[in-house]
Amino acid sequence: MTISFAVNDVCCVALELSKSTWVCAFAPPENGRASVHRVSAGDVDRLVSILETGRARAMRDASRSLEIVLCYEVGYDGFWLARLLMARGIRTIVFDPASFLKPRRGRLAKTDRLDAEEMTRILRTWLSGDRAVATAVRIPTVEEEDAKRIERERKNLVEERTRIVGRIKGLLALHGIWLSSKRIGKRLQGRLDKMMTGDGRRLPPFLRRDIERMIRHYEFICDQIAEVEADRKAALTDETSSFPHRDKVRRLTTLGSVGETTATVLVAEVFHRSFETRRHLASFIGLAPSPYASGEASRDRGINKAGTKLARQTLVELAWFWLRYQPNSKLALWWHERFGGQGMRGRKVGIVALARKLVIALWRFVEQGVVPEGATLKA
Repeated sequence: MTISFAVNDVCCVALELSKSTWVCAFAPPENGRASVHRVSAGDVDRLVSILETGRARAMRDASRSLEIVLCYEVGYDGFWLARLLMARGIRTIVFDPASFLKPRRGRLAKTDRLDAEEMTRILRTWLSGDRAVATAVRIPTVEEEDAKRIERERKNLVEERTRIVGRIKGLLALHGIWLSSKRIGKRLQGRLDKMMTGDGRRLPPFLRRDIERMIRHYEFICDQIAEVEADRKAALTDETSSFPHRDKVRRLTTLGSVGETTATVLVAEVFHRSFETRRHLASFIGLAPSPYASGEASRDRGINKAGTKLARQTLVELAWFWLRYQPNSKLALWWHERFGGQGMRGRKVGIVALARKLVIALWRFVEQGVVPEGATLKA
């Protein structure tokens, strides 16, 4: 974000948000102590009134025109507040709280008031050009934020379905009955009458009713998954849909081993953004290395896992599919040469390295149309 005015003409404002109260620290450009105000959570009109009153007072003291720049930490409240404040003409910056530089002393006093006052100083330093003190988070559009819901909801439903299957199998195993199939359904309902426990008894009545209720829950979850997948299909085919970058999803699905679910996740979570370099892309997803080198100690601590977990999981799963369905591609041949003979642990480490290379190749394919070397397209 580019600031077109001098930092000395900025009133720095920081918000500490909670479910019941917002703490607002207003710091004028002069070297005065920040004034702190408490606002009921969600009372944006009251907040804007405090900001305008504080700016008017600061302008009288400074005898010049001043601007307001407001910041808060991304968290429970998300980005709706930032979009609303920017719509009202207030420049708003959302910081990643994990990126703040903190002193490494022992116990430090921590209150919402102290945190808000400290954040105004961080904001002024950040506006002065020192980006190392904190990292600003890109504020997504409503459409970009909403597009993530499709696959995130589907993932939660699939995990719930898997949990139900595991619980049913576990309850039956307690009585000496083992199910080998990964799915359950109406066929299991019909088998309950004939099931015999390991010691030759019928299913106990309360256990049977418990399983019957879980089977109904399982079928309900399956219906919801089908609804989500239908919504996804409509979002990708309807020209009036608000889903951004549908063309990127269609382009990704033309590659062998990349299905509609995978393509939707990658576009909604990653490829809707623009990246300057491949390193920025890998860092955003959390597949960048995190080495530790201090004095004589030097070791690799693996990937930093700083990005979205769903995108990382999807890329690792896609890497395994890539080895199966794109065996003659340069990436697959590289993995087999480098990690194919290193045992299970080495293969798992290698698959993460393949996922990092693969997301870069897919990024180039989506943005520039460069097909990964040796990869095949679907007919």
